[in-house]
Order: sequence, then C-alpha cells, then structure tokens
Amino acid sequence: MARRLLDIVAALGGLLVLALPLGIILFLVWRQDGHSPFYIADRAGRGGKPFRMVKVRSMVMNADKSGVESTSASDSRITPLGHFIRRWKVDELSQLWNVLKGDMSLVGPRPNTMNEVALYADWERELLSVRPGITDISSIIFSDEGEILKDSADPNADYTRLIRPWKGRLGMLYVRNASLWLNLRLIWLTVVAIAGKERALAKMQPLLAQLGASAEEQRVARRQVPLAEMANIA
Repeated sequence: MARRLLDIVAALGGLLVLALPLGIILFLVWRQDGHSPFYIADRAGRGGKPFRMVKVRSMVMNADKSGVESTSASDSRITPLGHFIRRWKVDELSQLWNVLKGDMSLVGPRPNTMNEVALYADWERELLSVRPGITDISSIIFSDEGEILKDSADPNADYTRLIRPWKGRLGMLYVRNASLWLNLRLIWLTVVAIAGKERALAKMQPLLAQLGASAEEQRVARRQVPLAEMANIA
C-alpha cells in the first residue's frame, strides 16, 4: 500500500513538474518528421497481462516493424534527437502516466515484449508477480545496454545471450526483497546513475550484499570486465 501511494504521489508530481520541459521535447519530436511524438507498444504487465506502455519516441516511425527488438547505440533507426532522449532517459518520463494508471510502478523489473515473455524459463516467470517498473537494479547496472550492443551483428541474439540472463537474476533479487525502503534506494541510485554511472555502480555493491546477491552477481554488477567474459564466469 505504501509503495502504491509513493507511485501515485511521485507520478502525479512528476507529470506536473515536468509538463513544460516534456512538452517542449514532445514538440521537437513531432517537428522533426510530423508524426506522433509518442511510441505506444504492448508490454507484459503483472501476471503477464498486456498493457499499452507509453514512451517518448526516439526512433523513426514504424521502427518496431523491422523485427529487431533490441537496440544498439549505433542503430540507424534512432533519430538525431533520439540520441539525446535516450542518453538522458527522457523516453522513460512519459511512463509516469502508466505508473499513475497502475500499469507500472516506479520501481520493478522492466516490462518486456509479449514475444520476449513467451521465451521465459520457468524461473523467469516470477518476474511477472509484481508490477513492471521504470527502473530497478538491472536498469541501473545495464543503463548502457545500447553501448553493449553497439557493434553487434545481431542485437536480439546478443541481448538474449549476454544481457537477459543477468537482468533476470538481478530482477529476481528485487522481487524477493521488494519494499518501500528498497524502492527509495533504487530511485536515488537511478538519479545518481544518470549523473555518473561509475558512482552508482560503486554504491550498488553494499546494497546487493544486503539483498543477498551471490558473489557472481556482484561481480557482474561491477561491470569491470567485458560482459562476454562475465557470462563465462563459473
């Protein structure tokens, strides 16, 4: 109940405070090609129920029809303004509307496409036991997901092989330890990560230890060696 109250108050307050700057960004997105500044897509919500997620559009129209669901930083579908939008996470701000509606929470496992959820292993389905969120542990650790996939010949395959297993395991840490206190900590670390990722990763380590993360998960969360090597750590 306390977490839902935080969601409502923060989402409403955020939408009011950000109305002017967000409105300017939306106008600029519309002005670049004359199309809707929003990207609205089906995502899997709590219990696997689909909902319509709202994002500020950072790519060309109909980019999702290419069949490529994972996006690298060098993806040609990203517009010039879209790089700015993605760098500063502006595309996530419109999801405050989904939080206000109750589709999402401020904190929770990031919502995946229905196709992605259909591929979940049995253990991953526990991620659907809570509302998906705008941010969580894995969102902070893998906030540079686009850079990880930048030179990939097959972003979808590399995301599934290198990133998704770790995001799932870190997401389970949140699901099993969810609390108002943890939500507040992760919201703060998200702000820190936008300003400086290395500082956020350093502050994440004692939190992961408190949550009972394995030594392997803590090594991954430091992001100090290439992710391809991390995947092979025993």
